Amino acid sequence: MAHLSHTGPRLAVSAGIFRDGKILLVRRAREPAKGVYTFPGGRVEFGESLTEALTREIREETGLVIEIVGLVGYREALPARTGGHGHFVILPFAARWVANEVALNDELDDARWLSPSTAVDGLRVTQGLDETIRTAAAMMGL
Repeated sequence: MAHLSHTGPRLAVSAGIFRDGKILLVRRAREPAKGVYTFPGGRVEFGESLTEALTREIREETGLVIEIVGLVGYREALPARTGGHGHFVILPFAARWVANEVALNDELDDARWLSPSTAVDGLRVTQGLDETIRTAAAMMGL
């Protein structure tokens, strides 16, 4: 069955992590979307819940411990937009920073805590990130 994973959409999760009124954006160090700022996150593994996957991916990519607040919608990355790197359905969550400082793994090469209202200004970001940030900030009461 493993060969089917390349033909169907893959499920991914990401987190808009808030700390002291700022949101964390990270820059991807490899394709797809190399050099683009986005939320940290990654693929959901078979048998893993969405929240388990999110907690694991955030810990692996950034070293942070988070508290998940809620789902802020969905995004799709279609093959035409990922340069053929796959078809992903991405579920972004709003989350609160709980512990640790950012320690990036090799998938990421920059991290910035930014004001949600101006986070995307002057940065190359994933499609629709500004809207996702607004929705997440509203969920957090910001």
